[in-house]
Amino acid sequence: MDCLQDWPEPIVRVQSLSDSGATTIPDRYIKPPSDRPSSAPSANLSIPVIDLDSLACTDGTADRAAVVRAVSDACRDWGFFQVVNHGVDPRLMRRMREAWRGFFHLPMEAKQVYANSPKTYEGYGSRLGIEKGAILDWGDYYYLHILPPSLKSHDKWPALPPSLRETTDDYSRELIKLCEKVMKVLSSGLGLEENFLQKAFGGDDVGVCMRVNFYPKCPQPDLALGLSSHSDPGGITVLLADDRVKGLQVRRGDAWVAVQPIPDAFIINVGDQIQVLSNATYRSVEHRVVVNSEAERISFAFFYNPKSDLPIEPAPELVTPDRPALYQPMSFNEYRLYIRKNGPRGKSQVESLKAV
Repeated sequence: MDCLQDWPEPIVRVQSLSDSGATTIPDRYIKPPSDRPSSAPSANLSIPVIDLDSLACTDGTADRAAVVRAVSDACRDWGFFQVVNHGVDPRLMRRMREAWRGFFHLPMEAKQVYANSPKTYEGYGSRLGIEKGAILDWGDYYYLHILPPSLKSHDKWPALPPSLRETTDDYSRELIKLCEKVMKVLSSGLGLEENFLQKAFGGDDVGVCMRVNFYPKCPQPDLALGLSSHSDPGGITVLLADDRVKGLQVRRGDAWVAVQPIPDAFIINVGDQIQVLSNATYRSVEHRVVVNSEAERISFAFFYNPKSDLPIEPAPELVTPDRPALYQPMSFNEYRLYIRKNGPRGKSQVESLKAV
């Protein structure tokens, strides 16, 4: 891990660049033409929307089967879906947005206390990857650990606004419950016992972390990206999108589909570890974030991951002579070193795991 001790050059906060009033962006943030927002066609489609209400009923087996089918279809076809009636109080979702917007609007010196390093990424950051001279994304973030308890430290979470730590704790508890529900549905949709994926992740010993993304206004949004195209390296991601400004785009063939967030919904996507465990039945799909010149944007990516030292490989039940194991075993710890060194790079990483 020694190669990840520190950033290769001084960190510049994107919010400072945005607040400076400059009408152009530094070269460091200008994407090559093929990666710019307008370089690929946009598709006028929308990701599936799934109502989870029936998961709360104990006797609604037919209704539950319909949810399992809808989620399974979405993960095979899109890798993404939105959920409504998910059981998380919308007032808590609003409190999260308010608390963290408050943090990002604190004076810079109050935020710099929490500056992160590439060793753990925990804290206030402005880049992913440690390649010197890399083209950067137009966004700042705050990364924090929630599970295992040995990694969680309130001291590394912002002390201001005063409500932030308690609100983040409440939110995390609710999202862990939602993830546990979704994991059962994902297992059932593969024809496996409903606790299969949870056990493969380490049972109660899962890893949970969250990245709060802050995308300041960008004077040249057609040249930059808030977050470069990538698939998520972990298990499942539950995203609370901005309630006012859209920015997430999902790859569909050669085109990009702009996600229209539904009020009080979550956007859920499958990460690379679930693609591996499902032997590529479920797809971890590339996505990216575009920025705009009119408004800042905040979003919350909640990552539910396997215990970091467990080998993850295709479920034996999903490996047949006709469909051999597509991936070799690898722990999540080894796996995520790639993105921590190289930053977000499409699907190059999961492809490199393919069994020879």
